[in-house]
Amino acid sequence: MKNKIVYIFIMIMGLSSCSKDFLYLDPETSLSSASFFKDEVQFNQALVGAYTNLRGIALMGFVMDEMRSDNTFFTIYSADRGSEVSTEAMVKFVDNSTSSSLLNSIGNRYGNAYEGIAKVNTILSRIVENDVGMTQASIDAITGEALFLRAFYYFDLVTHYDGVPLQLEEVISEEGAFLPRNTVEETYAQIITDLTNAIPKLSVPTSFPQSGRATKGAAKMLLAYAYMSKPSRDYAKAEMELLDITNMNYSLMDDYADVFDPAQKNNKESIFEVQYKSGNDGQHSDFIWRFIPKTTNTEAILGIHGTNLRGGITSGGWNVPTQEMVDSYEDGDLRLPASIAVAEGTQVGEAFTTEAVKSPVGYTPSPGKTYYYFIKKYLHPPYTVEWNTDDNWPVYRYSGALLLLAECLVAQNKNAQALPYLNQVRVRAGLPELTEATNENVAVEMRHELAFENRRWTDLIRIGKAVEVLNAKGVRMKELYGWLLPNTFNVTEERLIYPIPYREMQINSNLVQNPGYN
Repeated sequence: MKNKIVYIFIMIMGLSSCSKDFLYLDPETSLSSASFFKDEVQFNQALVGAYTNLRGIALMGFVMDEMRSDNTFFTIYSADRGSEVSTEAMVKFVDNSTSSSLLNSIGNRYGNAYEGIAKVNTILSRIVENDVGMTQASIDAITGEALFLRAFYYFDLVTHYDGVPLQLEEVISEEGAFLPRNTVEETYAQIITDLTNAIPKLSVPTSFPQSGRATKGAAKMLLAYAYMSKPSRDYAKAEMELLDITNMNYSLMDDYADVFDPAQKNNKESIFEVQYKSGNDGQHSDFIWRFIPKTTNTEAILGIHGTNLRGGITSGGWNVPTQEMVDSYEDGDLRLPASIAVAEGTQVGEAFTTEAVKSPVGYTPSPGKTYYYFIKKYLHPPYTVEWNTDDNWPVYRYSGALLLLAECLVAQNKNAQALPYLNQVRVRAGLPELTEATNENVAVEMRHELAFENRRWTDLIRIGKAVEVLNAKGVRMKELYGWLLPNTFNVTEERLIYPIPYREMQINSNLVQNPGYN
């Protein structure tokens, strides 16, 4: 983290003046910590800049949370073998401390989170030090969002790397930069402290679409996750936070597919999402280009000719739904055709030409045709510029809050109380109501409701099923793909967290590597 010493990264994010008031970014130059933080406008600009690191977490998540889980895998390409020692290694459970090297160009997940924390810490320290003439209400609003973001980044760190150094002040010296790791318990305690302090300062959304900034609902959702994920679970407190969310103004969208429609961003079901904007100012998303198969004619799927035949992670064929995932949906589940599609066509060698996009419901391959499943949630063509889409990334949704509440209640043997929340989600999906709520059917519902939203990996860990489920995936994958070596998918408890990246270990000699990694 030496590059973060006395470092304030301020990517100015201008709030759109349109009615939707989304979080957008407008870069400015020639700014420094000495000339900045002079008034409320500048504090807000710096605060919105602290949201930018959420994008790196969303991008890393489809590798580290979806492909690591039983939901998806990848299509192997002989010309892309450079990804074998990095991205593919994570998916096959043969990763080590150097496996994130491919992702360093956009910031590894660990360093990306600390970059966000550094921005937030600067805001929190300067807003105390500076007499900028802000009202207490304005100070509280900025402080509340900043504390939420710091808790969010630390929660992402502790759930993926275990206990980490708690940087809670602006770094102004080398001594303050190179801290030893705190314990898991200490990290969770800080997350809970930050959120407890943030919640009274945040507001409840009263109209939709929302601005995209953190609200009381987002903070309570994160706090509930913290209570339900920390080593000593506190389901009673999590229940209180989640019940509060049900009394806010959120509700389910009528149509599941509408939740992900860019034309309906930050809707009444959205509790928190990572903001993107298509265009030429670098604020766009590009997930769907990575998720469709590598194809010679992207226009058949995306409505625009481009190339996703690049090497490594900047190509197609990633995050591919497994056959087991497709088969796991109940008959009549409306989420299946809204979440997954089939690209059908012809293939010569590894050159795939798409001829049709079909529904996975009852799909039978046409004679002589090749097919690939791909994630449809983020497909909203036509596009006008390749690798440039308008889709936001969902983080917390109201349906997820209902299912997390059901999980929380079942954990307290309140199964009858959990059932209505579980069935609300099922009914919207076109499924019949269940007669009882159990650990198993809540987990199954959560898998399909939140599929491909970077939730499955940490959900499996939280409910204690990761080792069992992922070893079973390994057996299936090895039966399908003879190129998987015997040492792949050896999933143990040590593999439920990632290694501290090699670069960070080299920079900070106070860090100790996680067990089981070199």
